Amino acid sequence: MYPLAALCIWLVGLFSLISCKMPHSVKNLSYTAVPSDPLDTRIYRLENGLTIYMSPNSKEPRIYTSIAVRAGSKNDPAETTGLAHYLEHMLFKGTDSIGSLDYEKEKIELQKIIDLYEQYRSTDDPDKRADIYRQIDSVSNIAAQYTVPNEYDKLLSSIGARGTNAYTWVEQTVYLNDIPSNQLENWLTIEAERFRNPVMRLFHTELETVYEEKNMTMDSDSRKIWENLYASLFRKHTYGTQTTIGEAEHLKNPSIRNVIDYYRAWYVPNNMAICMAGDFDPDEAISIISEKFSVLEAKPVPEFIPPVEEIIQEPVETHVYGPESEELVIGFRFDGANSQDALYLAVIDKILFNQTAGLIDLNLNQQQMVLDAGSMLIPMKDYSTHILSAKPRENQSLDDVRTLLLEQLELLKQGDFPDWLPEAVINDMKIEELKTWESNKGRTESYVDAFIWDMEWGTYQERLETLASITKEELIMFAREHYVCNYAVVYKHHGKDKESPKIAKPPITPLSVNRSQASEFARELLSRTPATIEPEFIDFEKDITTTAITGDIPLLSVHNDENDLFSLYYVFDTGTNHNRSLDTALDYLTYLGTSTMSPREFNQELYRIGASFSVYTSEDHLYIKLSGLQQNFTKAVQLIEDLLVNAAPDNDALEKLKDGILKERADDKLSKRKIMFEAMSSFGKYGPSSPFTNVLSNEEIAAATPQTLLDNIHQLLRYRHRVFYYGPLQPEKAAATLSKLPHLSGELLPPPEETVFEELSRKEGLVYVVDYDMTQAEVLMLKKDLPYDASRVPLITLFNEYYGGGMSSVVFQELREAKALAYSVFSVYRTPRTKREHNYIFSYIGTQSDKLPEALEGIEGLMQHLPESPELFQTAQNGIREKIRTERITREKILFSREDARRLGNDHDLRRDIYAQIGNFSFDDIKAFHQERLRPENSVMLVLGKLENLDMETLGKYGKVETLTLEELFGY
Repeated sequence: MYPLAALCIWLVGLFSLISCKMPHSVKNLSYTAVPSDPLDTRIYRLENGLTIYMSPNSKEPRIYTSIAVRAGSKNDPAETTGLAHYLEHMLFKGTDSIGSLDYEKEKIELQKIIDLYEQYRSTDDPDKRADIYRQIDSVSNIAAQYTVPNEYDKLLSSIGARGTNAYTWVEQTVYLNDIPSNQLENWLTIEAERFRNPVMRLFHTELETVYEEKNMTMDSDSRKIWENLYASLFRKHTYGTQTTIGEAEHLKNPSIRNVIDYYRAWYVPNNMAICMAGDFDPDEAISIISEKFSVLEAKPVPEFIPPVEEIIQEPVETHVYGPESEELVIGFRFDGANSQDALYLAVIDKILFNQTAGLIDLNLNQQQMVLDAGSMLIPMKDYSTHILSAKPRENQSLDDVRTLLLEQLELLKQGDFPDWLPEAVINDMKIEELKTWESNKGRTESYVDAFIWDMEWGTYQERLETLASITKEELIMFAREHYVCNYAVVYKHHGKDKESPKIAKPPITPLSVNRSQASEFARELLSRTPATIEPEFIDFEKDITTTAITGDIPLLSVHNDENDLFSLYYVFDTGTNHNRSLDTALDYLTYLGTSTMSPREFNQELYRIGASFSVYTSEDHLYIKLSGLQQNFTKAVQLIEDLLVNAAPDNDALEKLKDGILKERADDKLSKRKIMFEAMSSFGKYGPSSPFTNVLSNEEIAAATPQTLLDNIHQLLRYRHRVFYYGPLQPEKAAATLSKLPHLSGELLPPPEETVFEELSRKEGLVYVVDYDMTQAEVLMLKKDLPYDASRVPLITLFNEYYGGGMSSVVFQELREAKALAYSVFSVYRTPRTKREHNYIFSYIGTQSDKLPEALEGIEGLMQHLPESPELFQTAQNGIREKIRTERITREKILFSREDARRLGNDHDLRRDIYAQIGNFSFDDIKAFHQERLRPENSVMLVLGKLENLDMETLGKYGKVETLTLEELFGY
């Protein structure tokens, strides 16, 4: 979704703004709407001030919901930063009804905890603090006897919700759920109760979870960049003086009273909105909302007066250090989302960078002057920021990167861009908006933006029309006035951060977890029987139309009846295991033109007609995707196929590409995520020879010639492949159009011979350790198990839901809720992508190094003993059933669902089997599965962390410990 530009009211005109509202009345509840709104939006406002945005969409029987609060980290008290974010966590803990077994007894203990925390934060004496914390820990265990941890999550899982989550940012806290449409009343009952009277229970374990989240941010180089950038841009405003996660010292000295006060001040209906899109009747929905949420009382909202920042007279430079690769980030400060600035910024941002034909795209990325250059607009209510960023090439200074980025602004100020580009930018925005609004999630995100920015929906709707009226000359004048020396710049260096604070592990007694009990609220709600929605499964024969482009090339089509956009995919059963040069050849292709068009001309023409293309390669298949406006379908296909067949060699581009690949490989060896989830994960499965390491060596890269790489590209369409089409054209017409292209003639070749890598079976436990400068330690545990068998999938699905697949699972409850050992933790029995691969036990935990012994003991303990809870088992069964009943695989996902099934040897939608069998299983079935399959013996443990902080003796209990080098992992 492109950065959502704001529009100021005076540009639209007060008269037009008023006239766009159309009052209606439904059962004495009036709403406003905007004429010709493609989302059919209704906006209600209850008597207590609660705002409701609605967009009916019957594409699938589900509703995406966001409950937004106009309060974020900018509203945190200066002495307790991070409070808004912490309150977000506490909104999952329940109320005096949800999650409570005996609130009258519990509240006595909770008040003791509140008072103890005030004592704790008021003393600096270490011995007194330790004694008070022991009391907090003791009383917390007493209070936990009266609670049902995670009952909110269990309720949402039981009704078939998915994506249950929340986020906090500078001026908003937003609570998310995707629910079955027949569970709307139950969901509203839960949410109205959730916000009525949240209880600050299980505080000290959740606080420890937030500590872990803080440790994660301290290990994040990107966090250092953004915090320093905003601190430089905002010297007075809390956008820059405070962070969302909060200061470490404030997290160490929390105040439950302040959390409660924050809730009472900001979580009032006249400061909140319910945003929903999906399959519902608006009249019925608003009637239920009014009934449930009218009990919330309106109160005056504290006024936030944004500090007025002084003009930045000269660049503000900051230098930060960390273990990941170097980067340079430049930030400019502008007026907020409802300002005139935001209008110009929306267009300027895409003139600079649109991933195809912007100034940064063509001058920096395509010319390979830097690595990964781009720009980003971040609109906020009080101010907006416009960000430029790039990484240096080998032996390139960050000062040089800065100069090159600023040169693109100079070109903008000189008007050195095509006259047609602003119009093409608007078309691109329209396409992105259509794609965004295809999903219910995209619709509600737009509503949240409008509400948080306090922007009229009519203004929001008309923004693209208003943007289209801005001329090139106006853009140039704006750029000349606003892009001067008024920016902040952050130099991110590779090196040791001298300031890397760590939050010490407090002593926590594991809480008792009442899995087999439920509150009266939960029992009553789950006894309800909403109308049943029957599941709909894909029929690969009926739902996909198969025609032939030529005798050898099938076209598989799904009709788009929503808009005038198309997506076309060339799908090959050829990947890097068939040809190690494919990745490099396709990278090279992005820097080439054809015999008749230069690379710049090619990209400009592609963008001008509203099309884009991308390539995805894996070890065993390859996709080329082309998408855009159906009216330019033929032209777009001609452009791409011309490039694939007639790409013109460019030796200079290849030499730059070689240097870039070597630099990116060096940067990959600095990336924590790349090391852990790609290099180490692959090493754990295959050893040193794997699909991950099956790439051209550095020497082979250096020896590559334009011709050898072009041979790979020119031959691509000669290999057997199939074409997927999702668009408004009828399949026969699409096939006829494609068959006229000369490049698709001739006999097709089979894929090259594939290199097959064997997954290793271990005869003993192994622990592979990689040294990395970080606060936390991250652990992956892998164990190869049985080959893929489709008949096992229903039981595996149920087991994962119960055991470790979500916030209501036993793994999450034990290791995060009860013991506060991690922020991120999961453990699943994972099925593979292809039939020839095996299932794996796959567990992950990220925690402080000093907690690692307890965390590993906890994971292994759960693998050896499965906690039993009939209630949680029933929740898992119901949740799976409800999700399948209301899940609809639509659009091009139908095509890829068939493709996924084909790779696994399945000839039908496997959800049909899961739904038919899920009710036949008992707890004994998953208990037997756990005993048979989740044996921790002979597992491979992969540990990433700072070597000096790791307890090697503890790791040795799990197998032979071996320290790996990055060269061993990456193969270069």
